[in-house]
Amino acid sequence: MKIQVKWLLVMWALLAGLQGADAQPTFIPLYSFTGGNDGANPVANLMQANDGNLYGTTYEGGTNGYGTIFRISTSGALTPLYSFTNGNDGANPYAGLVQASDGALYGTTQYGGTNDYGAIFRTTTNGAFIPLYSFTGGHDGANPRGGLTLANDGNLYGTTENGGTNFDGTVFRITPSGALTSLYSFTGGHDGSYPVAGLVQASDGKLYGTTYEGGTNGYGVVFRITTNGVLTPLYSFTDGHDGAYPVAGLVQASDGNLYGTAEEGGTNFDGAIFQIKTNGVLTPLYSFTDGNDGAAPSAALVQANDGNLYGTAYEGGANDYGSVFRVTTNGVLTPLYSFTNGRDGADPLAGLTLAGNGNLYGTAPGGGTNHVGTVFELSFPPVLNILSNGRLIVLSWPAWASNYVLQSATNLVSPNWTTVSNTVQGMTVTVTNSFPSQFFRLVSP
Repeated sequence: MKIQVKWLLVMWALLAGLQGADAQPTFIPLYSFTGGNDGANPVANLMQANDGNLYGTTYEGGTNGYGTIFRISTSGALTPLYSFTNGNDGANPYAGLVQASDGALYGTTQYGGTNDYGAIFRTTTNGAFIPLYSFTGGHDGANPRGGLTLANDGNLYGTTENGGTNFDGTVFRITPSGALTSLYSFTGGHDGSYPVAGLVQASDGKLYGTTYEGGTNGYGVVFRITTNGVLTPLYSFTDGHDGAYPVAGLVQASDGNLYGTAEEGGTNFDGAIFQIKTNGVLTPLYSFTDGNDGAAPSAALVQANDGNLYGTAYEGGANDYGSVFRVTTNGVLTPLYSFTNGRDGADPLAGLTLAGNGNLYGTAPGGGTNHVGTVFELSFPPVLNILSNGRLIVLSWPAWASNYVLQSATNLVSPNWTTVSNTVQGMTVTVTNSFPSQFFRLVSP
């Protein structure tokens, strides 16, 4: 009996390890936009606020046709919060939202505002909306496509695609009360031009970003900028294996390196994934093939609880409507889902958001029941770790899976699984083995 129990526990430990490394998430369509008050064609990523709900924007639709702000629960219940008017509030938000320390949500619109060059706004989680700033198209910039980044100084930082002293885009800082300071105007030279993505603040306190064009070769740049506006170009893309024309921002992974995507370039000219250190040393990681893996990645990556990076590709996939993929930090890519242009959506432009429940959430501007976009979820099964200590069995699982129920049975085909009655403490349960064989599973209620 001891041998059988030990073998069984080892088998379960191996299965748990495999699940952690290769677990395939389940794709779940959560919501199909109607093109009415709820909005249409979401092109921005979602964000999870401190109330546990997800918040996002749609580029079009709403009461006036200029886009919306919405709230959606992790189970898919959507509430429209605000419809843009193309007035001083702005129009056509291309980027997602960020929650500041005051609990309010902040965002940008690509157009509208007093001068029709875009705007910055603040809204509460209940939809109380306040316009903060309207771009002039001058030194302050024009047409922000990227979202805002909350830095550790309490201010928000962002980019504009156009405008600035040289009309090649800008980097700016804005306080939560709406006081904007232009930090840098791109020149179209080695520093780059047309930043269309937002910034990320790395662990060194500096901000990092990309430009769509410019640089030594004209194919875009990775840059670093301090919070007082000192910009350093780090890398110029070559349209080779490294990629070209990055439209997405960067993410800093747990290893301290920055990771990003380039919409074009790569070995097959279908886009690329790269790693870049904060000193500017870039390593190409993966070149898309326009097959099941996808093509034209247009969004930032996100690191999930398993340590891997996850992202979307705008084109390619099995049906040519885009894909979701997983890539390791050393460049091993696994296609996870190919969009069908059905209820699931099509042509994802935004990246994924890691929620507190360990699952990933995203948007697609096409497809859905009404063909005006969707919200979807990638649901991950939690890993159940099992260790043996004599006749005691110690079982543990991630804290984010606190809503799962632990069950046991004497064989895998049994219809009768018993809920383990032990009190959960720190997501760890200790039970006494009393069976010739004993199996355990986690079940979502």
